[in-house]
Amino acid sequence: LTFPLLSVTLLVSFGSSMLYGYNLAVVNSPAEHIKAFYNATWSQRYGHGLAPGPLTLLYSLTVSIFALGGLLGSLLVGVLVERYGRNGTLSRSALLVLLAGGFMGFSRELGSPEMVIIGRSITGLHSGRCCGVVHSPFLTAWSLTAHSQGTGEFIYPMATVSILGIFICLGVFFAQILGLPELLGKDRFWPLFLSVVVIPASLQLLLLHCFPESPRYLLIERNDICRATKALRRFLGTPDVQGVIEEMKEEQQSLSSVEMVSVWQLLRDRSVRWQTLSVVVVNAGMQLSGIDAIWFYTNTIFENAGIPVSQIPYTTVGTGAIEVVAGLVGCFTIEKLGRRPLIITGFCAMGICSAGITASLLLQTTLPWMSYVSIACVVGIIAGFCMGPAGVPFLMTAELFTQSHRPAAYIVGGSLNWLCNFTIGFIFPFLQMSTGAFCYLVFCGVCLLVALYVYFIIPETKNKTFMEISHIFA
Repeated sequence: LTFPLLSVTLLVSFGSSMLYGYNLAVVNSPAEHIKAFYNATWSQRYGHGLAPGPLTLLYSLTVSIFALGGLLGSLLVGVLVERYGRNGTLSRSALLVLLAGGFMGFSRELGSPEMVIIGRSITGLHSGRCCGVVHSPFLTAWSLTAHSQGTGEFIYPMATVSILGIFICLGVFFAQILGLPELLGKDRFWPLFLSVVVIPASLQLLLLHCFPESPRYLLIERNDICRATKALRRFLGTPDVQGVIEEMKEEQQSLSSVEMVSVWQLLRDRSVRWQTLSVVVVNAGMQLSGIDAIWFYTNTIFENAGIPVSQIPYTTVGTGAIEVVAGLVGCFTIEKLGRRPLIITGFCAMGICSAGITASLLLQTTLPWMSYVSIACVVGIIAGFCMGPAGVPFLMTAELFTQSHRPAAYIVGGSLNWLCNFTIGFIFPFLQMSTGAFCYLVFCGVCLLVALYVYFIIPETKNKTFMEISHIFA
């Protein structure tokens, strides 16, 4: 990566991927404070507090509605980028965060739990838009196109994938640090804690104008060769960009002759049914593996495991630090080890650790040291996820399909990601109340089944063309 290319990658990751990670974990630390606010507001309005069931329902909605906003935002990405470009879409999304921060920041002063829920849904809308812009190879504007053996296939730069994954881990980690009692973890600070998202969004909004628009968008979508040439010269740091311009023109011609497949056509296409099923299994399994429960409800999980309340915030920060390290390891080993070993090992480790949490919770009354086993298992789930399932499904989706099918495959995978994220965020507290320690066996079963599916069905996609992968599936 050249310096300008690295700069815009870091800026966009800071305002999108890191905000996504932050919003996943920000509701964990102030959970009890938010519930107390909901209960007090309800008592002021109606003369009585909320029963435990309705209070849990209201808080679960606050946590999970982020994913519903993300689903809506992800479905709008294609239209927005086509109309406004990368910079325009990200700038408009940053304005949404400022609005969401205002809703959440003033919610307690105005005595309105509804403002917290609306703010969470708007931050989800922002994350859905931004993650779609940043993560999709068709819309990743600062990535350069290249031709693979003359086929016109898009090559997604591994450096960009690595940076995006690391920034998600950093977002989770920063939320855990700011949630410490010495910082914003106190009752009077939770509205500020939720509205911190306006800082990175404001920086992105101010600095995006310092960078040119996507060369690919300017040439292929707008047919503006002059601006595309200027942007390429700045990003590549060289005046000689004619070769890249010619490649992009060839891609423009190839794209004009390719008929893009709709989601419905993709689901009905028997020639790629195993690839489509693989995208469904891996993306749904990634979110149903239990990682979202860990991010959303870490403090509750540790409290049930018998960790002293005073030590829980620091234990959570420790798991976040390990998550960043595991993310770095996964990002820099994916090209050396291949996709299958990482994703199979990751899901197996997560499944075993989920079963370990169940065992430790059942035995903690007779063996007090089992609380430390619970911590180790939570760390194992996070490390297993970051080293494999976190990044591999995205790459696999790009490698399992041709140019014509890939956008529809990303819509299917992305929609499943957000829907399953919502499902776990909403039902986990009720699952925990109804099944106790055994709720983690659900995640164990999901992880092991996905690992078995990948082992028996999905081939290694590293350094293979689409035709080679298709023949293996056949």
